[in-house]
Amino acid sequence: MTAASAQGTGFGTGFPVSFEFFPPKTPEGAEKLRAVRQQLYVLHPDFCSVTYGAGGSTQEGTFGTVREILAEGVSAASHFSCIGATRQSVREQLATLKAMGVKRLVALRGDLPSGYGAGGEFHYASDLVEFIRAETGRDFQIEVAAYPEVHPQAKSPDADLKAYIAKVQAGADAAITQYFYNSDAYFRFVEDAHRLGADVPVVPGIMPISSSTQLMRFSDACGAEIPRWIRLRLQSFGDDTASIKSFGLDVVTDLCDQLRSAGVPALHFYTMNQSVATLEICRRLGI
Repeated sequence: MTAASAQGTGFGTGFPVSFEFFPPKTPEGAEKLRAVRQQLYVLHPDFCSVTYGAGGSTQEGTFGTVREILAEGVSAASHFSCIGATRQSVREQLATLKAMGVKRLVALRGDLPSGYGAGGEFHYASDLVEFIRAETGRDFQIEVAAYPEVHPQAKSPDADLKAYIAKVQAGADAAITQYFYNSDAYFRFVEDAHRLGADVPVVPGIMPISSSTQLMRFSDACGAEIPRWIRLRLQSFGDDTASIKSFGLDVVTDLCDQLRSAGVPALHFYTMNQSVATLEICRRLGI
């Protein structure tokens, strides 16, 4: 089964896209991100999401960046992690986000900062989704994470799929996947989820390739698979950044083209606070 038959969607030239940013750590980084956002807004994103550090360590920066995006007239989604949190702290943060005008959340379990033991009143992202729904009803559109190539901490593929199903049953509206370069993994995940009754849209997460060392480091940490042929080609380029970027654009554009042709509901780009590669991929796709 393809994603087209699984998800039953199709779009013309106004294909939906969204972008992820991380909160900058310096005033210079914040200024650069403002310029990057303006460059990407020409693509009319459905929304822009902002990541949330381990244990809420970037909360101030996350919420500040979300405020700026909203002020720029674009829908903003705040990442929202629950590990180490209490019901009261989550309740207060939800009230803050609602007062800011946020209507979309990316609900995650998240990670504890290194050196912290387990704690908090939430153990899984499904607990957080259920709590948000109980507290706020339909005030927020809730996105959750999906892992076509299996979460790196999952005990088994079946356990990982059941964890995803629990998030959907708890009230998630849609999912955004970890990035991947093997479209078959995505199609299989969608098919398996539908078979178990989880029929919310599953939006592919797209990671442009601009640096081979950065990509290898991220992928090793998050469990995303880099197909052997891509890994070997990237390694063969050595320090030739122009060839790495050119090859990366070809690979990721082809992946996006496959996904869009198969009927995925949208594409969500992990921008790494950069605009060039995402803009070029979308230009090639005619978006």
